[in-house]
Amino acid sequence: MQLTAKHKVATPANWKQGDDVIITGAVSNEEAAKTFPGYKTVKPYLRTTTQPK
Repeated sequence: MQLTAKHKVATPANWKQGDDVIITGAVSNEEAAKTFPGYKTVKPYLRTTTQPK
């Protein structure tokens, strides 16, 4: 929950420390590009990135 509160990301089921996280839908693509450079778009509604520090 701390990651969600600070970075606008969510953790998938069975997530472990260091795994990729999901960028929430509240973040626009433009904001995601600035905040999470190199993020991956799996589906138009599903974007992943490395775990923020």
